[in-house]
Amino acid sequence: MSIPDPGPKVAVSSIDHLREALATKEALLYKKRQEELRVAINSYFDKAIAAGDIVGAGVSIVQKDSVIISDGYGKRNINRDERVDGGTIFRLGSLSKGFAGVLAAELKDEGKLHWEDKVSDFIPEFRFGDRNNTSMITLANILSHTSGTPYHSYTNLVEAGLPLQDIAQRFKEVTPISEPGLMYSYQNAMFALCGEMIHKATGQDISEVLANTFFDPLGMCSTTMDYETLAHMENVAMPHSKRRNGWRTLPLSNNYYNAIAAGGISASSVDMAKWMRFLLGHNPELMSKSALAETFAPFIEIKGESKYYQRWPGHTSSYYGYGWRIHKFKENDSQKEKTIWHHGGSVNNYRNEIALYPEADLGICVLLSNNSRIARTVIPDLYEIVKDIYGQTTPGIPVNKENDLVQLHLE
Repeated sequence: MSIPDPGPKVAVSSIDHLREALATKEALLYKKRQEELRVAINSYFDKAIAAGDIVGAGVSIVQKDSVIISDGYGKRNINRDERVDGGTIFRLGSLSKGFAGVLAAELKDEGKLHWEDKVSDFIPEFRFGDRNNTSMITLANILSHTSGTPYHSYTNLVEAGLPLQDIAQRFKEVTPISEPGLMYSYQNAMFALCGEMIHKATGQDISEVLANTFFDPLGMCSTTMDYETLAHMENVAMPHSKRRNGWRTLPLSNNYYNAIAAGGISASSVDMAKWMRFLLGHNPELMSKSALAETFAPFIEIKGESKYYQRWPGHTSSYYGYGWRIHKFKENDSQKEKTIWHHGGSVNNYRNEIALYPEADLGICVLLSNNSRIARTVIPDLYEIVKDIYGQTTPGIPVNKENDLVQLHLE
C-alpha cells in the first residue's frame, strides 16, 4: 500500500494557522481603534466642558453587534464631585417618542393595533374639528404629527399635568390647519394620545407594555417612566441652566409623566446602547426586522431648511415616520443617498440626541444635562470622528477575508 500524500494536511493546517493569526490581528486592531475612539471622544467632551458648553454628558456608540462606547463625561451636579458614568440617568424628553413608535409597530405586528385605527374609536371623548374630520384621524397621523393640529397644541396642558383623557376632550376647541395626513406639525399632546390607544388595545398602561416588551428583555435596568422612581435614584445627572458666572443646578420636574409616549422616559447611556443595538436589528428574537422597518418608513416630508438637522453635512431631505425623523444625505461627493434615523429631545433643561446610520450599522446617542449649542452638531461631529478612526473599515463595511489571508501570508 502506498503512503498517503501529507500535502493537503499541511496546507489545511497552514490555512488554519493563518485564520487564527488573522483573528488575533483583527482583535488587536479592534481594541486599538476602540481606544483611539475613546481618546477622541474624551477630548471632544473635555473641550466642551472646559468651554462652558456642558456640565455632564452620557455617550453611547454602537457598532454592528458591539457597544464600543457607553460612558459619561463631566459632573452629575456642578456643585459636587460625583462624575457622570455609563450608568448615570438622564431624562430623555422627546427621545421617548421613538420608543412609542417602535412599540406601536410591534403591536401592529401582533395584530393588536393598526396604523389605520381611528383615534376616536379608542378615545370616544376625542373631538377635533367636525365629526367628519375627527373620524379621519388615525394612529398613523398622531405618530407622524400629521393630524392637522397647530404646532405644539396643548403642550402647556401636558406640562401642567392634566390627564390625557381631559386633554383629548379639549381638542374640540382647536381649529384644524389641514386635513389629516397632509401637513407636518410637531406635537406633544396629540402624539401622547397613542399611549391611551395602547392602553385600550392591551389593557395595560404604556409603561407596563414598554417594560414587558423591550426594557426587561433587553436588560435596560435603569430605565424609568415615573417621577418617584427617578427622584429616589442616586446616580442621576441633575439638570442645569446657564447663569452669568457659571451653572445653576435645577430641581427635577415631574412633568410629562402624564404623557410618557411624548417625553416621560429616563435612561442611562448603557441602556441607550442596548436600545440602539436592538434598533439596528441585533435582537431579532424580540421583534421582526420587517416590523421594525415600518417604524422608519417616511410618512411625511419635513420641508424647509431652517431646522438644525437640515444643515448637517450632505443633507438632502428629511421626513417623519412613526416617532422618528428620517434624513437622507450624501457624503464624499457620492451620488448615493444614505439614511439617518434621528430624534432630538428636550425636557427639564436636559438636551439629547440619538441617530442611527443603518447602512453603516452604527448608532450614536448623546445625553446632556443642560441646553447646549453643541446639541445641534454633536451627531455629525461624532460621526466624523468614527469615520476618521475607522477609515475604510467604517462600521458596516465587511472586511475581505480572502485578501486579508493572502496579505497575512505575505507578511
